[in-house]
Amino acid sequence: MTGQGDTTMSHIRVTALAIALTSVAMLTAPSSGSAQSATSDARSAPATKPTPSKKGHVLANGVNYYYEIHGRGEPLLLLHGGLGSIDMFTPLLPTLANERQIIGVDLHGHGRTALGERPISLIDIGDDLAIVLERLGYEKVDVMGYSFGGGAGLRLAIQHPSLVRRLVVASAPYARDGFHAEMLPLQATVGAAMAEQMKQTPMYISYAAIAPRPQDFPRLLDRMGELMRQPYDWAEDVKKLQMPVMLIFGDADMIRPDHMVRFYQLLGGGLRDAGWMREHMSKNRLAILPNLTHYEVFMSPLLATTALPFLNGQSNAPSWGGQVKQKN
Repeated sequence: MTGQGDTTMSHIRVTALAIALTSVAMLTAPSSGSAQSATSDARSAPATKPTPSKKGHVLANGVNYYYEIHGRGEPLLLLHGGLGSIDMFTPLLPTLANERQIIGVDLHGHGRTALGERPISLIDIGDDLAIVLERLGYEKVDVMGYSFGGGAGLRLAIQHPSLVRRLVVASAPYARDGFHAEMLPLQATVGAAMAEQMKQTPMYISYAAIAPRPQDFPRLLDRMGELMRQPYDWAEDVKKLQMPVMLIFGDADMIRPDHMVRFYQLLGGGLRDAGWMREHMSKNRLAILPNLTHYEVFMSPLLATTALPFLNGQSNAPSWGGQVKQKN
């Protein structure tokens, strides 16, 4: 017979897995190997988020989005995972902001952006982000999003392609069935009933520390549960993307490996040999980072060092003779 303590921990684990955040998992998972050690170092090092050069709110379709700006250079819109905020990228912000002007946005109902009256929808958020960028004065940006934020970035690129120069989608599928099968029933259970059991978890504590209305947490769980129960398949939209796209996953991700490959193929990658002179090289990229789970990708230094060369338009071609300049 299951005790009350076991039931409580079960609720916590289910929610942590279903929302695709690391709040519990990243604090308890063992580490080994070079990639994992780098992530472990990011966990154990005292992480203090740099002070933004600018911050504020932008109203878009009834949602008052919080944003903050870090660094200088070409603009990069950075989008966090479910139940998180821009703060979850704290370990990577110095590296990213050293090369780019980072526009961090707390998504609908998350972080410092209050939950509105409408449902949480990645399609709606895609339109909202276009308004946020326009009102902040950006004509075109690069975009990198993780998990929930990866879906938001993907929808922004699909719905407003003129605003997106390059896109990085990290640990997000293009269709609901891209998750491992055991995740779908877990996602279906997410809702307000879990809120009370979660109040001692890092996930809730970090939310309550910055949310404009911490009492909205049960509603947020309901809205996220509703979102994750909805079927979707954006394969046809993905095929139409024209900007360069990089897909990044952990090799032990929540996303099925065959779905990662299919995502890449929808973008035109991996369909033929690239050729001795790279003459058939795709402009898009697929990176599967070793020894990383879904709950570690966003904080791994490998995410930044893998994405930045692509975002900067640098070719990864070898330096030996015969190299053909990569098309951007």
